[in-house]
Amino acid sequence: MDHNEASDSKSTNVEQDAGGVVDMMLGKNDEKVIDSETMIQETQKRIWSSLKKGIEYDATVDRSDAYLRKHVHEKQSMVVMYVDLVGSTDITLTLPEKKVAIIFSSFAQEMAFAVNHHGGFVLKFVGDAVIGYFVHQSSLIAADNAIGAAKSMIKIIEEGINPILNQYDYPDLFVKIGIDFGTNMIVRYGSDAEKSHVDLLGPAMNIAAKIQGKAKPQEILIGEDVFNRIHPSLQKEFSKKTWGEDEWKYHSRETGELYPVYYHSTR
Repeated sequence: MDHNEASDSKSTNVEQDAGGVVDMMLGKNDEKVIDSETMIQETQKRIWSSLKKGIEYDATVDRSDAYLRKHVHEKQSMVVMYVDLVGSTDITLTLPEKKVAIIFSSFAQEMAFAVNHHGGFVLKFVGDAVIGYFVHQSSLIAADNAIGAAKSMIKIIEEGINPILNQYDYPDLFVKIGIDFGTNMIVRYGSDAEKSHVDLLGPAMNIAAKIQGKAKPQEILIGEDVFNRIHPSLQKEFSKKTWGEDEWKYHSRETGELYPVYYHSTR
């Protein structure tokens, strides 16, 4: 190899390395994403099976439990997601108890699949809500992964679950999603390293829950700390919420100003 070829090769390697750094800084994720149509088909197969045979899902929180136990007493930066089922009260009043249980369980597990598929962990199921979190050595990638999961959830609801429920004359499902970023403490309530309950504590958990509570059906709301970390192409899909002190009273932990929230809606 002559000097020019070696120089060109070296330049190419440098450019590739630089490109990798830029991609990481911009939050690009090179993980393989399942084909959207395949994802919907798999969702529908599981829903059909559950409605016909009963709940047929495996546990999906084991990964989270193992991760948290490994990092007990640590503080970690993460993206937190709250997903809430809209209209659950009406569902419980209009459908037989067995069907309600199947629908709620199927909804929760399908949302959990979306979280897991995008590299996140399912912290727990709380009634008709799912709480997940995303950790990565790059908070930019964690933020992108969370948005990817949230968008998949809405697609799963609209194109996977609701068409099947409609065939049974069941009401449509809708979700409200809130996402925030921050440092949380991993805590264990008890001395037993294997059996004592483990959980997350921190402001990001609280704000994500508050943000979710302000979302409309089929809307994704994210805090500014998430917005600032997602890829520019994703930022273009979000718009800033205009709220007054009477509608939104939470302030930035850094500036003290009203904490900005951004929305993405399919409706």
